[in-house]
Amino acid sequence: MTLPRSLIAAFVAGPLVLAASAASAQTTPQAGTSVFNDGQRQAIEAIIKDYLVKNPDVLQEAIAEGERRAQETQKLAQGAALKESREALVNSPHSVVAGNPNGDVTLVEFFDYNCGYCRKALTDIQALIKSDPKLRVVLKDFPVLGAESLEASKISLAAKQQLKGDKLFEFHTKLLESKGRVTAEKAMAVAKEMGLDVARLAKDAQGAEVKAALAENVGLGDKLGLSGTPAFVIGDEIIPGAVGIEPIRKTIADVRQCGHASC
Repeated sequence: MTLPRSLIAAFVAGPLVLAASAASAQTTPQAGTSVFNDGQRQAIEAIIKDYLVKNPDVLQEAIAEGERRAQETQKLAQGAALKESREALVNSPHSVVAGNPNGDVTLVEFFDYNCGYCRKALTDIQALIKSDPKLRVVLKDFPVLGAESLEASKISLAAKQQLKGDKLFEFHTKLLESKGRVTAEKAMAVAKEMGLDVARLAKDAQGAEVKAALAENVGLGDKLGLSGTPAFVIGDEIIPGAVGIEPIRKTIADVRQCGHASC
């Protein structure tokens, strides 16, 4: 007795599909009865095991299909979340804005000050701002790498109450470019170097405005299914990781051209 390849793959992908396929060739069982008895089930399991050992590519196909469906589901969920969160992503008063504040395309970056890939991506962000005068960049603290990152983000967000525009982006840049772990102490040192009122800064870092900003950013990250940093949002697309400047530049151009991340 042999089972067709499609039925084997269906069983691997989901036992209920196999049961439905096999049952369709039989008389519909009465309510409360099982499609297979114990002996039949054991025989089928033995056939499947033997088939998979001889044809491991079937299992690989089933795994690949499962991953594809999971990715599709995630993409649909992220698309819905992007639509629902558009205003908070692009125009939240808690955000730090760099580049052209009135730009025609907005690039959103979720970052962590202790993320090595975020430090690499900083060079791309700087180059994009320099080469694209119509680009608006929104920076969102997303401290996922521990307590030091969280405390550094508190200082950075509090600095927004004393710095504006290019100066605020300069503060952000100095923190990301600093060597070693970025801590609250290091952030305070950069603030002092830039002439901020550090006593006020320490107080503001524990205030309601900073707490609200962090809560909003973490909530957005969770809603969008972000699992790490950096993560970029351009139009209707989420780009995870430090992918380099060209993919981001292309997506920006597509959003300009047709309103979507891919034309």
